[in-house]
Amino acid sequence: MEKGIIGKKIGMTQIFDENGKVIPVTVIEAGPCVVVQKKTIENDGYESIQFGFGDLKPNRVNKPQSGHFKKADAAPKRTLKEFRLKDCSALNLGDIIKADIFSSGDIVDISGISKGKGFAGTIKRYGNHTLKASHGTGPVARHAGSMAGASDPSRIPKGKKMPGHMGAEKVTIQNLTIVKVDAENNLVAVKGAVPGPKGGIVTITSSVKKG
Repeated sequence: MEKGIIGKKIGMTQIFDENGKVIPVTVIEAGPCVVVQKKTIENDGYESIQFGFGDLKPNRVNKPQSGHFKKADAAPKRTLKEFRLKDCSALNLGDIIKADIFSSGDIVDISGISKGKGFAGTIKRYGNHTLKASHGTGPVARHAGSMAGASDPSRIPKGKKMPGHMGAEKVTIQNLTIVKVDAENNLVAVKGAVPGPKGGIVTITSSVKKG
């Protein structure tokens, strides 16, 4: 069964397996999430489930948002995410989803917003080489250098790797293994690194094999 949940990245640590081997893990507070909306093919043209995560004070939502949560008889939530699961019929409005939907050994995909790095040059952003630091180069070792032909085509081609805003974009890491699940505290330990800073919102979904 395909599964999904919203979580908050707590941070990285390490645990030991039964053989005493160190496993680097990322701890995620997964849920609890409530089913806020259910979309159907008849009404919306496709099937999906909208989860809500993180409590929000009632005075922080406007009237349309308040009505949206009242339909599901749910308290206001800070984060809303839509999941296109294969079997949406198994969930109903108001259902609570917790970390125990996953178990150790499950393979998942995790999406989040990567850390923002601000404005960065091509060396940091794309790993370009620097110019040589001697013999007439001057104080331009980290400059971009030549970018296009002078007379033909007389312009910079589209897609040229240029300086610009780095990070702060959606990143998905596939085929991560869940090492441990603490159902009582809604915590999931995933082997390896996960996109985003501590406290960042992530989505966890079952990995689907293609082909």
